[in-house]
Amino acid sequence: MKETNSTAPIRDARTLGVPRMLILGLQHMFAMFGATVLVPILVNSYGLPLSIQTTLFFAGIGTLFFHVCTRMKVPAFLGSSFAFLGGFAAVAGLDSGIYAGMDPAGKLQYACGGIVVAGLLYVALALIIKAVGVHKVMHYLPPVVTGPIIILIGLNLAPSAVNNASTCWWLALVAMVIIVAANIWGKGMIKIIPILLGVVGSYVVALAAGKVDFSALDISGLTGGLTPILGLQPFFTDFGGSIAKFDISSILVMAPIALAAMMEHIGDMSAISATVGENFIEDPGLHRTLIGDGIATSLSAIFGGPANTTYGENTGVLVLSRVYDPRVIRLAAVYALVLSFSPAFAVLVNTMPAAIVGGVSFILYGMISAIGVRNVVENRVDFTNSRNLIIAAVILVCGLGFTGGLTFTVGGVSITLTSLAIAAIAGIALNAVLPGNDFQFGQSEGADTAASLGRY
Repeated sequence: MKETNSTAPIRDARTLGVPRMLILGLQHMFAMFGATVLVPILVNSYGLPLSIQTTLFFAGIGTLFFHVCTRMKVPAFLGSSFAFLGGFAAVAGLDSGIYAGMDPAGKLQYACGGIVVAGLLYVALALIIKAVGVHKVMHYLPPVVTGPIIILIGLNLAPSAVNNASTCWWLALVAMVIIVAANIWGKGMIKIIPILLGVVGSYVVALAAGKVDFSALDISGLTGGLTPILGLQPFFTDFGGSIAKFDISSILVMAPIALAAMMEHIGDMSAISATVGENFIEDPGLHRTLIGDGIATSLSAIFGGPANTTYGENTGVLVLSRVYDPRVIRLAAVYALVLSFSPAFAVLVNTMPAAIVGGVSFILYGMISAIGVRNVVENRVDFTNSRNLIIAAVILVCGLGFTGGLTFTVGGVSITLTSLAIAAIAGIALNAVLPGNDFQFGQSEGADTAASLGRY
């Protein structure tokens, strides 16, 4: 079916003009900001001093590096990964051997060392894909596996959206109404910046209703407080105290998490391909996207930052805005770099009520799961086939049932696999051992199925 002019996607944002491009980049920045800075906030709650500034800096650098690796083709943003939170908590709790009596900053360095190794595992998988070919690898990762995993990415994030929205349901509803109204009934630029309008509009309403808490806002030069407007990242001011260190215990905790992160990466690439209507797993190639993500992760961790991952939140923005130009994502990366030099901005953004984040997340996280459904439908997965039905059923139950993950001990060190990792392992294993895998990657039956990654 041909798209009408009113709904046709925009693949070159330069046709909109520079001012509109800048605004679109700002929208992507807002979409990733909350989740990206939440990771260091949570890691700090475990007792490890992970810097928000460092996190933002390497989110920007990592995204730009990823775009270079993928020949400037893939509209993906790399933000801080939630998959490694359990690993940070585990390293924070280590209190034997070299970790006995170690200060939190030292433990963070060893945790980052484990993440460096995890990032290198991405590169190892990329080399395997390059050597044997993406078609052979993706034969074991058909849409009956990746589709449910994409669905789980959104569903696993859903409780976060509900928890945030429940802090003030009416304010969350205001954010959702603005987003839906702008996207459905908006014209021109209004239609393609619904997320930004939802954030700004609901924040203005929150200000008028007295729902914004300024108690944490203490900015030097504005209130006479202590938080500077400009400041360098910790790895600039204390290089020796930020650089990653390596130990087998922290590596065994962190490195296995790369399995879940890599499966999430493949799911995200499938989701972005389905959204944009281009097969990015084949061109520029899954090996390139994995190398970009993996090296960005290792680079961040070397200097005391968290792991990076392709962000589903920004994929949701692509769906709503229908602006598929990677240049807009690169603008958001530049914004992240600039803002990483402002501790005050991070504090200011943290004054945003959680309900607004929840309202926006309601839309974005749901979009991710919907993309998973689209991935299954467009690839014509036959669920009258018992084989496919069993694989999808096991993946969904593992992903939703193992809410606390699965913890086991290797060499005296406890390792936790997230529910997403368990689901991915189960799905890949079943797809490999059950007979009847006739998926053919990269083959499509029609010209209008560009988003399809293959057929059965």
